[in-house]
Amino acid sequence: MEQTLKFKTNIKCLGCVAQVTSALDDAVGSANWEVDLMSPEKWLTVTSETVDADIVVAAVQEVGFKAEAVQ
Repeated sequence: MEQTLKFKTNIKCLGCVAQVTSALDDAVGSANWEVDLMSPEKWLTVTSETVDADIVVAAVQEVGFKAEAVQ
């Protein structure tokens, strides 16, 4: 069953998205995530059957950005 997790981030532009793309693609798959740059919270949404919040946070932090899981 697919799960959807949301993360509040400091990813604020397409350049930032480009920087996190490789890390998130490796962590959760290229078709399983998106960042809403129009939202003030810059939501990162990850949808996958095997998503782990800690892995997503670590992948984003690895490239210099912040992600905080939201319930």
